Amino acid sequence: MLSRRAVVLAAGLSVLLVVGVIVASRLFSAAGPDAAPPTPVALVPVDAPQAGSAPCATLIAALPAELTSGGAVLHRLPLAEPAPPATLAWGGGTGDPVVLRCGLNKPPELAPDAGLREISGVSWLPVTGELSTTWYLVGRPVYAALTVPAGSGTGVLQEVSERVGRSLPASP
Repeated sequence: MLSRRAVVLAAGLSVLLVVGVIVASRLFSAAGPDAAPPTPVALVPVDAPQAGSAPCATLIAALPAELTSGGAVLHRLPLAEPAPPATLAWGGGTGDPVVLRCGLNKPPELAPDAGLREISGVSWLPVTGELSTTWYLVGRPVYAALTVPAGSGTGVLQEVSERVGRSLPASP
């Protein structure tokens, strides 16, 4: 039989272990409660005449707070003021953010012979740049652009396509 002293000592050590784990997790967590908030993303304004439209509001509301990119989780980032309307950004702490802008004009690259890609039933026009690819949403009530840094993988585009497919009907 264990003595009262041994039981009290074991209980005390258990409490100290739990407190130690909690303190260590707060000290070593990169996104702990004491971590600095993310720096707002500064974006240049672009012409987006339909940014205030109902389809853009629907799309923005349908997009998640987090996206997966190449196995990393990207969190929605705050935008620096003045923030462009109908615009979102996601990032993982390093590198350029993923940016979505809604309500844009028809992209000049969109021609009858443009090489569209269909992802989850949603048509996109890819325009590849040196450091990123901008995917223009086509065949929906509004044009939108999803700019994805090079090397980010296809998870972001897949997830956004699924949300677009559920929230915006295809245009005839």
